[in-house]
Amino acid sequence: MPNINLTFYLAAYLIGGIPFGLILAKIFTNIDIREKGSGAIGATNVLRVVKEKDPALAKKLSIATAALDALKGVIVLVIASLVGVSEETKWAIAVLAVLGHCFSPYLKFEGGKGVATGFGVLLYMLPLESIVGFLFWFLAAKFIKISSLSSLIGLIALLIASFIIHPDIPVIHTHAPIIIIAAIIFYKHIPNIIRLLKGKERRVV
Repeated sequence: MPNINLTFYLAAYLIGGIPFGLILAKIFTNIDIREKGSGAIGATNVLRVVKEKDPALAKKLSIATAALDALKGVIVLVIASLVGVSEETKWAIAVLAVLGHCFSPYLKFEGGKGVATGFGVLLYMLPLESIVGFLFWFLAAKFIKISSLSSLIGLIALLIASFIIHPDIPVIHTHAPIIIIAAIIFYKHIPNIIRLLKGKERRVV
């Protein structure tokens, strides 16, 4: 099993690192989204940047980016589950998928903010908590209309819900992987948090 585990760890990191937003925007619009908008490679910046050129296409590419970013960690987890790896290994896969997205080996260890990928792996591992997080994100996005703040609110709600719904995480008996994923996402949002505090964070319109 150790060799199988290492294979899945590597796969999680390498697949997690695929920058789908950057790839889709480049293929369909020939735009490098790292050079425009916030410079991020996620769905929000895809929407913001491509919208200037083609609003209808922007929505499609943004949805596709979010879906692919969420699924890339889930795919590895599904295959790992079918093979029969341990729960500890699956949690490590979840963390590595988010690390891969946020510190992509294909982008000189730069990357996205980890929201979609984090949501995907946590939805697979902790579905109830993830639904709670999604509801808080949805309400915040609808009324606040600031992507970064909405994402952080949803993440905090998910984290709190994990302690309420599962005070003792099955098998691993620790919330450490969830806290690590949350910490990575918060770290990648530090520039957004600074802009929020200064009142300069852009709204999604």
